[in-house]
Amino acid sequence: MQSFIFSLDNIDETAKQILESIGNERIVAIYGNMGAGKTTLIKALCRAAGVRETVTSPTFALVNEYFSPEIGKTYHFDFYRITEPSEIFDIGYEEYFYGGALCFLEWPELIEELLPDDTLRFFLDVTEDGKRRLKILRPDHEPNPTEPA
Repeated sequence: MQSFIFSLDNIDETAKQILESIGNERIVAIYGNMGAGKTTLIKALCRAAGVRETVTSPTFALVNEYFSPEIGKTYHFDFYRITEPSEIFDIGYEEYFYGGALCFLEWPELIEELLPDDTLRFFLDVTEDGKRRLKILRPDHEPNPTEPA
């Protein structure tokens, strides 16, 4: 399991390293408590990927689309407000998840059974000194969505 510890002061530098570690994985599920910094991390990852537009949380829209000249389309999902996984069928989630674009998912535990087998799992939490700790679980390991960050 790969891990990173970072602060908001060096999040952009760390996001570049994290993006490099993603490699060819396209689905990135980010687990963490409210306030752990999931949206902030996704914003930094999008900047590191070359997205030039403002990245915002798609809490009400479920998904936002961004474009980077370096990697093409990037999707940012926020499943916080769904009440059951079947709600994402209406947005055509399979086209997003299996279309080859980079997808960042907030609150993936709410749609766990719909995640592709090759999903990369990030576990994010806040350390006692206020830094963020990110642990990465690769898809070739047994997925464990309850893995503590």
